[in-house]
Amino acid sequence: MREIFRQEMQQLGDDLLKQGREAARSMERATESLKDANIALAEQVIDADKRIDALERNLDEMGISLLARQAPVAADLRTVVSVLRISSTLERMGDLARHVAYVARGRYPERVNSGPVYELLVSMAEHATVVGQRVAELLDTHDLSLAERIEEEDNILDALHQQSFGLVLDESLDLSRQELIDTVLLARYMERFGDHGVSIARRITFLVTGVLAERNESIREIAEASEGQS
Repeated sequence: MREIFRQEMQQLGDDLLKQGREAARSMERATESLKDANIALAEQVIDADKRIDALERNLDEMGISLLARQAPVAADLRTVVSVLRISSTLERMGDLARHVAYVARGRYPERVNSGPVYELLVSMAEHATVVGQRVAELLDTHDLSLAERIEEEDNILDALHQQSFGLVLDESLDLSRQELIDTVLLARYMERFGDHGVSIARRITFLVTGVLAERNESIREIAEASEGQS
């Protein structure tokens, strides 16, 4: 019975990693579709969202079944609950990548915006891509240095998001209404993608250390607090 339980727990982790890699690839492709007005990549992102959603449903069913049949405790319980929460967050990250792809597809054959606004949006998309890649790697390795780097990337995304407001309000750029809407939406999508990456980083940090984050506490501080208790 315990061997079956271990196999099911392994499958839970494998499927979560698969979902994380799908979400990371989706943002990578959404970024390229945004940069190059690549409608084929945008369509791939939109299609991939269905797979990410299906993985979340499967993980939900598997996790609830494990809780009901096996009644896990201690570290195993923490793992199952963490997987359920992380899977839900990855589903939202897939949605955000899809939203970016929708905007890119909607402006085809033109690129979304131009000049400094385009450059800022591309920079945000590239940093969001890094967040997705590091989340997938973190799910595979549980290396908390990756969790810290995800938080650093999110700080960059937050700063770029703030810069987007200045560009939107800059009358000298003479943005059309459509360009204004696209800029506001895209900047928000990618800023939220970073936030979700941090949420997963903190959940993995809790899974590894058993220490819950306090408000405004960094991942580095959480890890250091855990080392102090050991």
